[in-house]
Amino acid sequence: MARPEPTTRSRRARALRYALWFLVAAVLALMILVFALGRKEVGDAMSGPAYGGPFQLVDQRGAPVTEAVLRGRPTALFFGFTHCPDVCPTTLFELAGYQKALKADGRDLNIVFVTVDPARDTPEILRTYVGALSDDVTALTGDDAQVEAMLKSYGIYFKKVPQGADYTMDHTASVLLLDRTGALRGTIAYGEDPATAKLKLERLGA
Repeated sequence: MARPEPTTRSRRARALRYALWFLVAAVLALMILVFALGRKEVGDAMSGPAYGGPFQLVDQRGAPVTEAVLRGRPTALFFGFTHCPDVCPTTLFELAGYQKALKADGRDLNIVFVTVDPARDTPEILRTYVGALSDDVTALTGDDAQVEAMLKSYGIYFKKVPQGADYTMDHTASVLLLDRTGALRGTIAYGEDPATAKLKLERLGA
């Protein structure tokens, strides 16, 4: 007995099923591709080269310093200036507190403060500024070109803003977290919850 010819409706239904199966397969393939690329990017970031680049500055004692200061210890790297009214002193005070707490737990934290205002922040000024917070904070400055090159290599925003007869500085307010190799592992935002910030620092030295 001859099989009846499929109706137009059944042909359309079958075509619709095929189209839906194709769409589902395409979506699944896209999801797999995105997942694979995401894992690759994370892997590349975690195993990539050290963050930033070479630099030559001086510390608060006038001693030459290179990017080696960011190697060998987990580091909280912060950029600011001594005339900053609130963000910089608050951030450095908090970092010094975390450093003290971590040290009591047998953990290490290197704090490096780089000025975005080298015209005013001489080694002597920086020595007084960070010395009031901790004996284990490295403050860096240099000539305008040296400092600017270092800031740009670390992707730091900075801008001189006139303020009457004087000026202030706009700048990136986040703390960069570097592991022992100098690779970027995260950030601490200004005003971040202290418990969250401390947990990030503990993981940084793990």
